[in-house]
Amino acid sequence: MKHWIEAARLRTLPLSVSGIIVGSMYALANPTDDVLTPTEVFNWKLFAFAIITTLGLQILSNFANDYGDGIKGTDNEDRVGPKRTIQSGVITPQAMKSAIILTSVLTLLSAIYLIYLAFGVHNLGYSLFYLILGIAAIASAIRYTVGNSAYGYRGFGDVFVFVFFGLVSTLGVNFLYSKQLDAVLILPATAIGFLSVAVLNLNNMRDEASDRKSGKNTLVVKMGIENAKKYHYFLIVGAMILVLLFAVLSDFNFDQYLFLLAYIPLIQHLNTVRKNENTKLLDPELKKVALSTFALSILLALCMIFFFSDLIVNNS
Repeated sequence: MKHWIEAARLRTLPLSVSGIIVGSMYALANPTDDVLTPTEVFNWKLFAFAIITTLGLQILSNFANDYGDGIKGTDNEDRVGPKRTIQSGVITPQAMKSAIILTSVLTLLSAIYLIYLAFGVHNLGYSLFYLILGIAAIASAIRYTVGNSAYGYRGFGDVFVFVFFGLVSTLGVNFLYSKQLDAVLILPATAIGFLSVAVLNLNNMRDEASDRKSGKNTLVVKMGIENAKKYHYFLIVGAMILVLLFAVLSDFNFDQYLFLLAYIPLIQHLNTVRKNENTKLLDPELKKVALSTFALSILLALCMIFFFSDLIVNNS
């Protein structure tokens, strides 16, 4: 069991649900055109299964990454980060393949129930759209490093992370509650997408030498370390600006800017990256950015809720 927990990479899980938290709490804090009471929009059961589905997708992605890199030989003695389970031999490729299939099925079942909770037997068009989106997310999580045409080996991993853990998780989950799109929510959705990509970019900067040697052409390998750093600054600073703009456009009160506290470790992180001359030493920064993003989502969610009584909602 210990090795399976390691393969699930628990440190990646808080980051994956950041968009779900922001999108859900926005639904709680804001009424829709048809429902004037915010607590009638939000539902705790839907929130729980949105979290479960997203965690399933992240764990699936981690399992598939372990499997794909393991059988391709990308995870080898040149790799800088923690040893992966297939690389170290504690889990066989066949066992991991079975785990990928099982996780895929469970995640899909969770997604189907989530869709049912949101739309019931009505809104067939929306249900079908979300079902296709869920299947696409599962397929994309697997195809990141698995197969001859794995897009993670061609520099497209950033796109997958931005779309599914930024836009889809934030805007998608909010639509499940409200059945409408709110344009201003695109700002924090994009910000969370940027920060999620920043974690991947850090990972790829750390592994640049081994990835280049093994033929894994990540965006960092293609652009080089110096350009990857500039790209990283854009992602972090861009995310901070977008969330601040969201607060301004949402007419936040002075005490609702508590989320700015999460900017402190992000600014410190930028300074660390700027001074770094050995990318192998960037490994601790992955955890810092991931947890900072999670903290930002929690603080922003709390700042959007004016009254704690809003948290007591009808679960029916």
